Amino acid sequence: MDNQSRSAERATVRKAQARVSRESAIFKTIIKAIQDKKGERIVSLDLRNIEEAVADFFIICDAQSHIQVQAIADHVVEEVYKNCKEKPFHSEPGQQWTLVDYVNIVVHVFQTEERNFYDIETLWMDADKEEHPSA
Repeated sequence: MDNQSRSAERATVRKAQARVSRESAIFKTIIKAIQDKKGERIVSLDLRNIEEAVADFFIICDAQSHIQVQAIADHVVEEVYKNCKEKPFHSEPGQQWTLVDYVNIVVHVFQTEERNFYDIETLWMDADKEEHPSA
């Protein structure tokens, strides 16, 4: 088994062992961090009942510029570490879309046009969707 396969297996085991909910500290910390940086159209998708899902939740929000995309993603990482002592398993920075992966929760920070184009909510329309107020 190669290193990538072992890492994926460990992530799957970790996911199965540490289920989260919308009441979990990490979930609440991520939502608050996004609100702190004025993220817009914040939604969470509960993927726990979808067999093919790669995480328990997706949290998605809009930003108005690439600077705000990065500010939101950085603040999420800082606040989660400060409050929950967790570091991201993986991160994919970008100007229009940044992904921060905590295994059980994957955060997607989009510029509005990019979010509309990829339309993750429709791709995962079987998920329970909850809107969270912007700050």
